[in-house]
Order: sequence, then C-alpha cells, then structure tokens
Amino acid sequence: METLVKTLKASCCKVTPQRLAVYNTLKLSKDHPNAEAIFKLLEPAYPSISLATIYKSLELFSELNLIQVINVGENSFRYDPNPYPHPHIICTTCNKVEDLSDEYFKDLANTVEEISNYKISKQQLCFYGQCPSCTAKNPS
Repeated sequence: METLVKTLKASCCKVTPQRLAVYNTLKLSKDHPNAEAIFKLLEPAYPSISLATIYKSLELFSELNLIQVINVGENSFRYDPNPYPHPHIICTTCNKVEDLSDEYFKDLANTVEEISNYKISKQQLCFYGQCPSCTAKNPS
C-alpha cells in the first residue's frame, strides 16, 4: 500500500479510501479478477462505491504502471497486481487466468528485438487452452 500511496501522491492524484480498497482487493487476489468481481467483493464494505469508480481506479493504476491489464478476448479485461511483464495461461472454457513462470520466456523480448529490429516497449504473452478442471468435466 505504501507504493500505491507514494505513486498517487507523486502523480498528484487523490489517495481515497475507495482507491486503496480497489488496489488492496486486487493485491490480495490470485485469480486476476475483472472489474465486476472486484466490485462484488467491495460492495458490502463500500455500499456507495460504483462500478465506474472501480474502472477509473483500475485505469489509473494501469497508467501509473502499478498493475497489468490482460485482455482475455472480446474486450474482456482482467487485472493483475504484478505490473511486470510475465506470461499467462487462460482457460478458454472458464476464463481462469493464471501466471506462468517467466524462467522460460525471460529473454523472449530480446530475441524478438534481434529478429525484427523493433525496439520492444511492451509485451504481453498469453497461452490459451483448457484448464485441468474443465478438461476433467469435458474429456473430449
């Protein structure tokens, strides 16, 4: 939370209880929630919080490089409290998003720069498939 407060103040942004709650909820989450899931978790403790506040907070956190936005397809966004580039695996059945270890992909951006002559400024690597739970329910 200290990093959030410092970053908000340094960017001349208000430090509000709602922003702190959104960030804390995301930080405590391991399942890369969407804005609606964060809203449902916060609504009991913050009955006046709106979904728009959640979206605006998440957008601000992304702009300040405090979180990572993951587009899981068809304009469906999930949020990752780890802002550093790392790969994800996404279930195409239940939309679960999980982190993958970066050890196999850590030099990927450098390799892409070398073969393309592009200067890479950002990367997002996602793999898609069916998670073990969904495969067990639908073994086809």
